[in-house]
Amino acid sequence: MVNKFKTVCLTAAIASSSATFAGGLLTNTNQHVAFNRMMSREASIGIDGVYYNPAGVVFMGEGSHLAINWQLAYQTRTIKNDYKLFTNNVNNPTTPRDFKGKAFAPVIPSFQYAYNKGRWSLQGNFALTGGGGKCTFDNGLGSFEKIVGETAMGAIGLAGAIDYAANKILIPGSIKPDGTINEDKFKPMFTSDKAFGKKGSYSFDSYMHGRQYYFGLSAGAAYKVSDNFSVYAGLRGIYATCNYYGYVENIKVGNMPLYQVLDPSKENSANIELSCDQSGIGFTPMLAVDYKTGRWNFSAKYEFKTRMRLKNKSVNQLPSIGNLDDNLKNQMNKVLTAKFMQAGLPQEQAMIKAEQTSTAVLNNPTVVATTAGLKQQFDSKINKAIGEYADGKKIAGDIPSLLTVGVGYSPIDELHINVGFHWFDDYNATSYNNRNKLLKKRGTLEFNAGVEYDVTKKITVSTGWQNTNYGLTDKYMDDKSFVVGSNSVGLGGVYHITKKLDFSVAYFHTFYNHVKTSETVTLAPGVSNTYNSDYTRNNNAFAAGVNITF
Repeated sequence: MVNKFKTVCLTAAIASSSATFAGGLLTNTNQHVAFNRMMSREASIGIDGVYYNPAGVVFMGEGSHLAINWQLAYQTRTIKNDYKLFTNNVNNPTTPRDFKGKAFAPVIPSFQYAYNKGRWSLQGNFALTGGGGKCTFDNGLGSFEKIVGETAMGAIGLAGAIDYAANKILIPGSIKPDGTINEDKFKPMFTSDKAFGKKGSYSFDSYMHGRQYYFGLSAGAAYKVSDNFSVYAGLRGIYATCNYYGYVENIKVGNMPLYQVLDPSKENSANIELSCDQSGIGFTPMLAVDYKTGRWNFSAKYEFKTRMRLKNKSVNQLPSIGNLDDNLKNQMNKVLTAKFMQAGLPQEQAMIKAEQTSTAVLNNPTVVATTAGLKQQFDSKINKAIGEYADGKKIAGDIPSLLTVGVGYSPIDELHINVGFHWFDDYNATSYNNRNKLLKKRGTLEFNAGVEYDVTKKITVSTGWQNTNYGLTDKYMDDKSFVVGSNSVGLGGVYHITKKLDFSVAYFHTFYNHVKTSETVTLAPGVSNTYNSDYTRNNNAFAAGVNITF
């Protein structure tokens, strides 16, 4: 039972790791305020093109061009879960239940620079390629509580087996000839209301918090092959730094603290604490082209897959069930010694009889099989439980390759219309335990469109839309880390302070779909439960920035 606690604590923390992404599973495409206000920038000619259309930047005027951007993003994640065992939570006995996480990134900076001279454009970009914030689940996750509930049922199953064996030995007539319990004579020990009870009720305190930053620094050069055609090649270096912290404490099954059967001498023996820092480095080669003809502009960019291996530095506290037999025996010895002394036996004789009885109970075939099963499960799954957060381990976390295509058209000088397409090869971006292979092979598809209009020589307004369609499957959906398809809208404007200084503001909101799944869980031989989950998100982003030419 304890390994389940361990597994869920460690894995639930990853849910807090994902911040706001506008694109692939680990790709942040909103790297300039212009994206937030227009959504489609793949075919635009501007300093933001250092990221969106690097080949097109060479068509800007000669000199130095600099962009400084700030974004603030706020996101909530909601998973509705109707798991039946949630009604056993003494602090919140309701189902269905909403589990909510909050992600907040108050400062998402980015900088773009280009120096244009003749046919060349030398460019650099610093931005958060992925992450950029924190996420907190104050009350854990549905998958977490689900396993707590199942663990409580497993605990009372073991308690019931022990009580059955003890009553059969100690109290004649407590077990009927047909093997059923005689309620009039049966005296529970571990299944009493003072201990585990019989209902599978539970309580606990939990907290999950995570932080993730993928810093990207790129350098490249664009070359103007002709007055209409340009090419670009560049390289991005990525440094990832992540931190995950979570705990589970004060675990009770019924009225019995879990630590009392693990190590009664230590009140924290059943506590679980995760504290893991991850870091890693990766490199992304990039190629791009741009072609201009009349009032049209066409562009394309390809970013190769970034191979990332994140190294763990962890200090984790994990419980152990290695002494479960001895601790159970000690608990029984104390209870039985007191009972035998109350029945008139001297202390020494009572202790001897208690020892003999406890040994006989724990040697009962059903009890032996139950405890052995728990230990075997613990031993076989300990590596998986520690898994992604084991100290010193390197974890796969590739950033998918990306293809973008854009078309821009200006029917008049004041009006600019863009459409774009993104393809993220998520399926072939290796993640921990190859979870990426649970996605559809087609990857993530993204379509966007935007328009901007020069109202006056000083003011430009813009708006745009983007649709994101992940290649999701039911097996991929997991409340520890999930995405859902969405439609995003953005709007904003630019104030042209001078010919060489622009100030931009923007806001975009993402309308997420609801993804519903159903899963059947086997609680015991012949006993199963089907529950439903509903996944969705809510996202808002604000941005401001300046573009400078000098």
